[in-house]
Amino acid sequence: MMLQTLTHSEEEIMQLIWNKGQIYFRELMDIFPEPKPHQNTVSTFLKILVEKHYLTTEKQGRIYLYSPSIGFDEYKKFVLKRFIENYFDNSGNELLKVLIDEKYLSSQDFDEFSNEKSKRISNKENSEKNHIQDFIKEITGEKKPKKKDKKKKDKKKNK
Repeated sequence: MMLQTLTHSEEEIMQLIWNKGQIYFRELMDIFPEPKPHQNTVSTFLKILVEKHYLTTEKQGRIYLYSPSIGFDEYKKFVLKRFIENYFDNSGNELLKVLIDEKYLSSQDFDEFSNEKSKRISNKENSEKNHIQDFIKEITGEKKPKKKDKKKKDKKKNK
């Protein structure tokens, strides 16, 4: 399913729902920051968010329980991808240059991130190698005696 972009108002509603998890309309209206929009406006936005597949509904009596069907992390990745495509010619490198130039990220921060990333990759590779080595030892090692053989030995000892 291809995600669609959200308007500012739709995103504001989704932020509230992502923070809450699941929510009823009345709860949403209670936690909406001032100035609160009209109920009909919020209701219309909820309907649009369901149509865009960001929300699912579960009818409980006469009211609906709204749940996010798109996680916040998935949405962040979608927005970031579109942002990089639209403003940085699809280049993460160009984004990184701006983040460093504008002091949102220091080159030291980037170096620390790079070192942590390479450590995680190395640990994962070592872990996978250990699993493979353990498996090879298991299939090439000496076979354990069968239970039948053990029972026969115990019977001979008792005689």
